Amino acid sequence: MIVEQIYTKCLAESAYYIESNGEAIIIDPLREIAPYLERAALGKAKIKYILETHFHADFVSGHVDLANKTGATIVFGPTATADFDMKSATDGEILTVGNATIKVIHTPGHTMESTCYLLIDETGKETALFTGDTLFIGDVGRPDLAVKTILTREDLAGYLFDSLRTKVMPLNDAITIYPAHGAGSACGKNMSKETFDTLGNQKATNYALRADMTKEEFVTELLTGILPAPQYFPKNALMNKSATNKSFDAIIAKGTQALSLDAFNKEVANGALLLDVRHQKDFIKGYIPGAWFIGIDGGFAPWVGNLISNINQKIVLVCPEGRAEEVITRLARVGYDNAIGYLEGGFETWKAAGNKTDTIAQESADDFALAYAAGIDVLDVRKPGEYTAEHVEDVAHLPLDYIFNHLDKIDATKTYHVHCAGGYRSVIFISILKAKGFTKLIDVAGGYGALRFTVVPKTDFVCPTIIKES
Repeated sequence: MIVEQIYTKCLAESAYYIESNGEAIIIDPLREIAPYLERAALGKAKIKYILETHFHADFVSGHVDLANKTGATIVFGPTATADFDMKSATDGEILTVGNATIKVIHTPGHTMESTCYLLIDETGKETALFTGDTLFIGDVGRPDLAVKTILTREDLAGYLFDSLRTKVMPLNDAITIYPAHGAGSACGKNMSKETFDTLGNQKATNYALRADMTKEEFVTELLTGILPAPQYFPKNALMNKSATNKSFDAIIAKGTQALSLDAFNKEVANGALLLDVRHQKDFIKGYIPGAWFIGIDGGFAPWVGNLISNINQKIVLVCPEGRAEEVITRLARVGYDNAIGYLEGGFETWKAAGNKTDTIAQESADDFALAYAAGIDVLDVRKPGEYTAEHVEDVAHLPLDYIFNHLDKIDATKTYHVHCAGGYRSVIFISILKAKGFTKLIDVAGGYGALRFTVVPKTDFVCPTIIKES
């Protein structure tokens, strides 16, 4: 029997490949299915089942495309309904894959259909539990994504408490816990950088599995410090229930078209969003006026989902040479399927044609310190937990996550010095503001990471033991 974790760092997401005696299972696949097909071909195995732990909100799954190409059966847990052919398994149901078996364990709480899958090897030994967003390493799934009229987040947290205590914690301490996410995902608040662990160790170290914890304590601790879910989460969840999403192959074919300058300009004039995904150092030096920066070498897909409110927005790209397919793939992972193409030759094509360009003013941390002493307006755009832990004294906090809630707080007549932790998010922030007409903005090179080594007064460090941001 083979068990492989397929981890995608930019989404902090784990899919799984299980193979036994010529048959295979894929658990929680991403949108692009080629890696799973290639892995099965390598093992000369037939994909029999595609197991989904729940309707994911933070990415669009490839289950429908994968089923169409392999004939595999899509399996969800009890209560799940969708627009495509699928099996809604019952609690305790046994599925076979080669000489191994999978036991379906319904664990409502993160969502009502949330389900774990217990792997039992050829000898009958329970070896691993694939927990989806029910149990992470160091945390459990947030219970506020499936709130309905008759269900509150407190109700869902209560269900999760019961699921963990009655379905998961009684299992053998030696089994391996394989969750759907690791540190950096917005599906939890305190996930470990480790991507798997034993159940026994989680019982000893995970705050949510304390043996002496009451349900009331669990609900309170779980709900403390949860930030609002990114706006694209419910949209992705709906897409994961649909049978009519564009195929991944069609999305790649459309999005990787090289556009002439004339075609590029026409698409922008017709309302396409101009998205520049080069490195922030290149963007700062020169970019097409009106472009938004979200760099492909940072937390690209989640920031796209956070900031581009219309998931059907048409997008044209300026991207590094040879990386268009990577960009389109990462857009599609979070449901942004309407990329039209990229400017052939990139920013150099634009500049060579004699078109107007723009830049972002930047200063060093030392220059910031000198200016700060004389009195300036500063915007800290990091996440709330980062700001709470430590920040420059007497500065405004406007998290990039909620930029559009803060536009009325920004005075277009003032000059603002903008920083994040390292320089990625601040450039995103400034690019969006400049696209909306704000011009007096200066980026602090190196962000708070550089400011820490200056004489700028800072608050005392507070260890974020409850609220931990990605």
